Amino acid sequence: MALENLKLEKKNSIAYVTIDRPKVLNALNMATMQELWQVFSELKEDRQVRAVILTGSGEKAFVAGADINELAKNDPVQAKAYTHKGQATLDLMENLGKPVIAGINGFALGGGCETAMACTIRIAVETAKFGQPEVALGLIPGGGGTQRLPRLVGKGWALQLILSGEMISAQEAYRIGLVNEIVPAADLIARAETILKKIASNAPIAVRFALEAANKGMDTSQGEGLLLEASYFGLCAATEDKKEGTAAFLEKRTP
Repeated sequence: MALENLKLEKKNSIAYVTIDRPKVLNALNMATMQELWQVFSELKEDRQVRAVILTGSGEKAFVAGADINELAKNDPVQAKAYTHKGQATLDLMENLGKPVIAGINGFALGGGCETAMACTIRIAVETAKFGQPEVALGLIPGGGGTQRLPRLVGKGWALQLILSGEMISAQEAYRIGLVNEIVPAADLIARAETILKKIASNAPIAVRFALEAANKGMDTSQGEGLLLEASYFGLCAATEDKKEGTAAFLEKRTP
């Protein structure tokens, strides 16, 4: 697959996806969204890939938002199509069945913040900035911002960010729970790799089911989520991974 707006590298069961439009601060246009859809669709089915690190090209931006040059020309039909494509792509990313770490190396605004929120874990450099500035353009977040942000940081903080359009620092994003960790820029990818190495040491089916239980449970009541959890727990109990994992524990060895 020829990629014009992304870079893709695979190494040691990790796929490294880089949004590569540094001249426009990695802004998301329809072509980039289509490439993200194609790449993550392939990674979902690639059994050699157990995790993904997503970052932006250059030192200034993860994703600075939607491509305003393209967005300004969209009529309502085109705008809705763009939103549907973006939502579907980020939903695919969120439900990949494999952990996706966002390595946030700079601005994560609008669609960039929404892209980061669709990832399993978010690690930011000290100079990263976050925000949902769509209201200043006469729009609202269209890539899941009104839904994922309240779930991550609570309704109050989410509405403050969405309605004000203000930009916050990495330190503030960490304080309200939008990012998991802040690291020096030089350590960003290495830290993501360390986390994924620890995850990869665990049973892959259990990792996948834990992801699914948490994601699907967020859209249900706690009671329904507990039923879902019990079902996945039962499925795990039928796997060879469970047999080996419990045996290794009892025998005091590495599974």
